[in-house]
Amino acid sequence: MSELKINSNPKVKIKFDSYPEEVREKLSYLRDLIFDVANNIDTLDEIEETLKWGEPSYLVKKGSTIRMDWKSKSPEQYAMYFKCTSKLVPTFKEVFGDIFNYENNRAIHFSMDDKIPEKELRTCIALALQYHNLKHLPQLGQ
Repeated sequence: MSELKINSNPKVKIKFDSYPEEVREKLSYLRDLIFDVANNIDTLDEIEETLKWGEPSYLVKKGSTIRMDWKSKSPEQYAMYFKCTSKLVPTFKEVFGDIFNYENNRAIHFSMDDKIPEKELRTCIALALQYHNLKHLPQLGQ
């Protein structure tokens, strides 16, 4: 397996630097998870890190965009966002139940003091990164 090529927009670093330190650590953890999961999917060789709607966003061919952010109006939480018209979040709800705190069909929210269920979140990330190859499968193949 070849090393994943990361095409990163320099504005993403500026965005990360704008977050309070604790938030930056939490979002950096999510970012590292995304890159690690992507690096372990044989069919992926490249990922784009950019800003969409001012939020760090991760795109791959045949995948669905993953975004993340923290908002000062809700300082005790941060989130990972998925395309709301996809089957992703409904599938996460079906497969993982209440292990996550969901926002409708668009996001998983985390409290600042949450212990992230990493194994399950890795699965969510992998499903999003391979979405267009899996969307026809019941429960996205889970």
